[in-house]
Amino acid sequence: MKARWSRWLAALALLGGGRAVAVFGTTSGLLGFGRRASGERLARMEASPHWVDGHFENTDPVKSPMKPGQGWSTLKAYATSKEQREPPAPLPVVDPRAAWMQPPPSGLRATWLGHSSVLVELDGYRVLTDPVWGERASPSPIIGPKRFQPAPVPLGALPALDAVVISHDHYDHLDLPTIRALVPGNAPFFVPLGVGAHLEAWGVQRERIHELDWWETRELPGTPLRFSATPARHFSGRIPGDRNPTLWASWVIASGHHRVYFSGDTGLTPEFLAIRERFGPFRLVMLEVGAWNAAWGDIHLGPVNALAALEMLGGGPLLPIHWGTFNLTLHARDEPLETLSRLAAPGRAPLL
Repeated sequence: MKARWSRWLAALALLGGGRAVAVFGTTSGLLGFGRRASGERLARMEASPHWVDGHFENTDPVKSPMKPGQGWSTLKAYATSKEQREPPAPLPVVDPRAAWMQPPPSGLRATWLGHSSVLVELDGYRVLTDPVWGERASPSPIIGPKRFQPAPVPLGALPALDAVVISHDHYDHLDLPTIRALVPGNAPFFVPLGVGAHLEAWGVQRERIHELDWWETRELPGTPLRFSATPARHFSGRIPGDRNPTLWASWVIASGHHRVYFSGDTGLTPEFLAIRERFGPFRLVMLEVGAWNAAWGDIHLGPVNALAALEMLGGGPLLPIHWGTFNLTLHARDEPLETLSRLAAPGRAPLL
């Protein structure tokens, strides 16, 4: 009975296309929702060609993630389906700290730390993507999808970071307790337009925040690192009904000798071809493969479309992300990797 109620509460948190509903009276309170942009930040957002009628829009139009009436049927399926969406016991974990003490011979190494959190090392510099160490993908510690188990290493055990990259402001990618824990460091944050308002509300100094529109590139002073925000086919918002108040992005991260692609959340889009033309080829491609369903087909890849996206991007080693950490949709927890392993052509899509 307890498990059933837990699933219903989590389903309510997911209703609305993956955004969570808060329960207040918690230590986070309203702050967990973040803050809307204003002043100069809002003015820059409004100047973007992707800002239309008070919100951001995709270049490639997106259908509503939920058809009329589909939300409740999806909620019911989420709460009652028989798929094993959570592991029956803790999953095996490899502690990467010993490996981190030695530089990779090639100068490039990526360590998947759960969901979309990856520590990418390029020529001696360390970049952390979408860091989420919180227990729930929610503004509340009471309801919302709960992670299967702790991250492979505590957040405080990470090596010194040179930069943090955020793809968008959904709870499973932008996590209040994690951001607060990163405030004492000095790593800059590279984020899409508008997301900086959340970071400032949570204590990140303005000078550490670099907000980019699609196709903008920013160099990290004193390093060879370059960060380019590239299009994605998704949406944003931390409050149900507040649609697309901030931008979402995929990212190209480049150093002197390496260039990698990080998808964040995205559906299949012709923009992959433009990204390949401007920035390819890539030494590593990180694509979301999990936490998707047919109702969200325009805004999440899933394993089949991830392989199509990889081909459009020019191929390369594939690191699957956005799976194996939270129970966010209807498929079995290991279905994305089982499908990917079955469909990936040897030599064309080497899986990491």
